[in-house]
Amino acid sequence: MTDSSPTILLVDDEDAVRKVLAFPLERDGYVVVQAADGEEALRQFAEQPVDLVVLDIMLPRLDGLEVCKRLRATSAVPIIMLTARDDELDKVIGLELGADDYITKPFSIREFRSRVRALLRRSRVTHAAGAEGPEVIEHPGLRIDLPRRAVEVRGAEVQLTFVEFELLRTLAAQPGRVFSRRMLLEALWKSADYRDPRTIDVHVRHLREKLESEPRTPEFILTVRGVGYRFRDR
Repeated sequence: MTDSSPTILLVDDEDAVRKVLAFPLERDGYVVVQAADGEEALRQFAEQPVDLVVLDIMLPRLDGLEVCKRLRATSAVPIIMLTARDDELDKVIGLELGADDYITKPFSIREFRSRVRALLRRSRVTHAAGAEGPEVIEHPGLRIDLPRRAVEVRGAEVQLTFVEFELLRTLAAQPGRVFSRRMLLEALWKSADYRDPRTIDVHVRHLREKLESEPRTPEFILTVRGVGYRFRDR
């Protein structure tokens, strides 16, 4: 294991679950930092650089949704939420609070590793691309600074989560092109496996709330009924 190994903060109140999940992650070469409750998770996050957070919803002291909310107030770190129930409300609330992905217990280790690898791979590719030199995507009223991962709308900077930024970058880089939900899932995670296409709808709604003057009548990200989304033509 090298100093450049990604660090994953694994948060679950069940010791057995943490052991089961930590073992394959460590075998894959990741550094795994563990926390058993929400307060400990926030403390661990503040004490060291973390590349990805795996966060159970049902936690003592502070639940996972509150932890996700607090992390999002200061960081765009990728977050995968774990929920013990196939509960649509849990999934939606997690995404609303800024989670990048979710997985429902019980799940296979193969699926879990796939989700983790996908987010970390996207993160590494993003940082490597940014190191090549300045690159900016500009449209009237919108400026996307890729190396800085900064977005300005009408001159004011807005804060996006990791996946929101990647989704915006994907759409804005090819204005006018229509992307299906499956295409966007594959663009963001290199795979649409295990993922509900409606996840894209939630992230698009968040982007519109942050970018658009009137989210119900968007000028940047347009809906193509029955297909998916496209960014407005130049």
